[in-house]
Amino acid sequence: MTRLPLSHWLTPARDSIAWQEARAGRSPWLPMIHVAWSIWVFITPALSGGQLGYTARWALLTLVSYPVFLLLYVMAVFAAPRKAYAAALAMMAMCFALLPWYPSGLSYFVFGCVMLQPRRGRSLPFYVVALVALNALLFGYATHLGYPWQALVSMPTVTAVIVLLVMADRFNQQREAALKLSQDEVRRLAALAERERIGRDLHDLLGHTLSMVALKSDLAGRLIERDVDAARNEIADVSHVAREALAQVRRAVSGIRAAGIAAELASAKLLLESDGVAFDYRLEETFSDNALPPGVESALAMTVREAATNIQRHARAHRAEMSFGVESGEVVLRIEDDGRGGAIVPGNGLSGMRERIEGLRGRLRIDGGKGRGTHIEARVPLAANDDIGER
Repeated sequence: MTRLPLSHWLTPARDSIAWQEARAGRSPWLPMIHVAWSIWVFITPALSGGQLGYTARWALLTLVSYPVFLLLYVMAVFAAPRKAYAAALAMMAMCFALLPWYPSGLSYFVFGCVMLQPRRGRSLPFYVVALVALNALLFGYATHLGYPWQALVSMPTVTAVIVLLVMADRFNQQREAALKLSQDEVRRLAALAERERIGRDLHDLLGHTLSMVALKSDLAGRLIERDVDAARNEIADVSHVAREALAQVRRAVSGIRAAGIAAELASAKLLLESDGVAFDYRLEETFSDNALPPGVESALAMTVREAATNIQRHARAHRAEMSFGVESGEVVLRIEDDGRGGAIVPGNGLSGMRERIEGLRGRLRIDGGKGRGTHIEARVPLAANDDIGER
């Protein structure tokens, strides 16, 4: 039997509590601080007294059950939702199994309620109903065992407080996510506004320059028969104006180069997460320094747009990822989702995507196995496209 390293078990799974913390920019270990509340395992015997106090049986059951509880708690924090819920239910089952001899097991029940908290896409009302049912079951079972009802009424109160805390925490997380999306949208709109400004500047610049070129060319044409030297001077002026205009155009469009991919990524994030699709992307620093030829960046940005639109409309995905990198002199764009996949039917979007990439001497690969999501990989050689967009 192959043993997985400890680091594998402590790597946050997708949609786990630790993963959500890391995604929000916090330490994935932050939820472990709540283990401190398990001190009630050791305090409860002092409140019970008699045969349920600090006895050899209590020490033995604590020695056996507490390490198991810690393992289940770590699993509930770092595992994917299905395994995390199983760990939470295991905590509750351990409470029910030990309750005839071990009042401290009530703490395991409380932690189980906490770790049943809804993850992404889970129903909060269902969570509340489940807590009410589980607490009613515990109350009936503990009363049957002879526990005084006065000692049990605090359990629904504790779990009610937990529900309120979970709801407040979830509300704060949603507000933070909405704020981040708003900030991304503001940046995208700012980039679009800058594009429009540059477009107006180019229109004004080229309109004036082309008018001057046309006038001087007409004048040179009329002078060429009568005064060759004057015609040559006019043609020289046309050449100078054209070169100066070209330099100004290059300076004006240089501001657009960095905005293409960044704007499309922000737009894709807004589109997908508004539709309930968790979206992550990785953009190397190389691409934040205007290192890509404008033509390459434009093609890749349009590929991002088409891919995000297809995911939102057709994939029925829960998660999607995009990444940029440079491998062996090629810029590589990878896009993956966990949607329904299936046969890839070439349409206007996919056809245009392929034409743009192949027009840059690149390659586009699309895989879509049924039930395995869709994987898109675009590779564009940088050396073969250094001058694209500059001419």
